[in-house]
Amino acid sequence: MAGKLKPLDVERETRPGKFPDGDGLYLVVASATSKNWNYRYWKEGKQRWLGLGSVKDVSLKDARLARDAARLRVKGDRGTPGVDIVQEKRAAREEAKAAEVKVTLPTFEQCAEAYIRERWSTWSKKHRDQWPSSLKRYAYPTIGELTIPEIKPSHVYELLRPIWVEKRETANRVRGRIETIIAKNVDVDDTDFRNPAELTKQLREKLPRRPKRVVRHHPALPYAEAPQFVSDLAAAVGTAAMMLRFLILTACRTNEVVEARRSEIDRPSSAWKIPGERMKMNQDHVVPLSEPALAILDEMRDGAEGELIFPNPEGGIFSENAMLAVLDRMGYGHVTVHGFRSTFATWAEECTDYPDGVREAALAHKYKSETTAAYQRGQKLEKRRALMKDWSQFLAGSCVIRLGKVG
Repeated sequence: MAGKLKPLDVERETRPGKFPDGDGLYLVVASATSKNWNYRYWKEGKQRWLGLGSVKDVSLKDARLARDAARLRVKGDRGTPGVDIVQEKRAAREEAKAAEVKVTLPTFEQCAEAYIRERWSTWSKKHRDQWPSSLKRYAYPTIGELTIPEIKPSHVYELLRPIWVEKRETANRVRGRIETIIAKNVDVDDTDFRNPAELTKQLREKLPRRPKRVVRHHPALPYAEAPQFVSDLAAAVGTAAMMLRFLILTACRTNEVVEARRSEIDRPSSAWKIPGERMKMNQDHVVPLSEPALAILDEMRDGAEGELIFPNPEGGIFSENAMLAVLDRMGYGHVTVHGFRSTFATWAEECTDYPDGVREAALAHKYKSETTAAYQRGQKLEKRRALMKDWSQFLAGSCVIRLGKVG
């Protein structure tokens, strides 16, 4: 066939191929039972083929009318610019597909809430407070309503930029939490996936440059002054003062003590078993309790109800600043509560000959070796019990210097 097609030509043609009718209209034959109309045009140097329907549904006359209408849209006129019909339809399909996906996929906020619910029972009070509040304040306004595939690095940059310098630690935590939630909700087999919240060099270079950080150690009380301080502290009244004494005797962290539960105390073995969910290293920690520490527990138990060992006046958990307030009232505002761990560590290193593993295990530091880990369990726990007894005697005013063979 050449030139204009005739209706009979259209009906009889069965050879595979593209047969022109003129002005861009083609009869495209795939087989005797598959024949379609197509309009070919060029837009911005690219050839396009626009389907106009099957021969079964569209006559030759109607195909020509459809071609003419398409030509007008492609070329446009003085008042209307031409359009790329094929690209327009492709974009519409992609938009519809994205809308469909968005309906079926959960939003970032929904993913985050599900993750928080899943982890809630294993988290400390600090995590339970910080995760929801930080995401609600810093992440949800920007990406809360987006699905995971819709989140781009530019979104993460936008929400981090205002706090990247002024709220360094908050920004770090928010970015890490976003990265964790996104990673939780992607296909594990998707090797091409790149987490938009990952702190890549590209994102780091875009964010404001942070000034160099000055490392500040927790101000600690010299161990030589500790016995006098503990003596003064014993005269202070109130649960927060008792809590501080217990913290010093056990060399534990603030959050571990303020959240201490009665069910964690094993009185027969004189030990405090702190669950890993409240520990910095997420590992269970056993604290041997000296006689003065046990005496504090007995005093706090006397007539008291409830699970918390050191409840605030309303029966809830004390603020972590409660013990700082005790220090201020006593005139020791120049030291911190956490600094007493350093006081203990320095005393143990300079005044005793206990192995490093014993001291590290007492402070619940990350196990650097199997030897250190061993002092957390079994008979070697007794080495730590001896250390904590010596510490309590030192604080009571006894001159304890253990330099014999202890390992």
